[in-house]
Amino acid sequence: MSPEELKSQAGAAALSHVEEGMKLGIGTGSTAEAFVHLLAERVAGGLTIVGVPTSERTAKLCMDLGIPLASLDEEPELDLTIDGADECDRDLRLIKGGGGALLREKIVAHASKSMIVIADDSKLVETLGKFPLPIEVNKFGVKATILSVDNALAAAGFSAEMELRKCPDGQLFVTDGGHYILDASFGHISDAQALSDALFSVPGVVEHGLFIGLAKRVILAGKDGIKEISA
Repeated sequence: MSPEELKSQAGAAALSHVEEGMKLGIGTGSTAEAFVHLLAERVAGGLTIVGVPTSERTAKLCMDLGIPLASLDEEPELDLTIDGADECDRDLRLIKGGGGALLREKIVAHASKSMIVIADDSKLVETLGKFPLPIEVNKFGVKATILSVDNALAAAGFSAEMELRKCPDGQLFVTDGGHYILDASFGHISDAQALSDALFSVPGVVEHGLFIGLAKRVILAGKDGIKEISA
């Protein structure tokens, strides 16, 4: 089964949790986009929802497909967010932000009563950290921030190879919020909460891609079908 088919399977399973009249946070990334296409079919068939997108990219796709949208200021309390993940463990902790939308993704997820994560089963890991952790940082004083992050990690017992994310043309990647992304490769994250605390001790860190205590359900698609892990 192709990756696209797995993403579509996970998206279809998540769609069964979407109810009439919901205020729905809509995630970013290839798996979330598969869900958006399926959602658009339901909307065209008469389902009434309002979506709050987590990125400009998702907003454009939704508008192109006829999904009604609102801003988070217009709908500050959401029923459900459906989004993908770069990694998840069995305690529903996530690494997100491979697409660079982690700040908006986390704000939308936090504004929701519930969050469902959709992914193929290769994203399930015993310990987070193989996927580089995205850290969103302010442009101002970015070299000082990187040094401070390195020092904070060392003080907390962590070490990582870090580099600012670049676009294919070599320019530094800039998020929808106007920030840079620092990708930190840990290999193994022994204590996600301690790492989160260490990163937030650095003033230049805007947000990071560790999502702890936000996901209530993970839907995983694999060659043997759909598996779900719930809190």
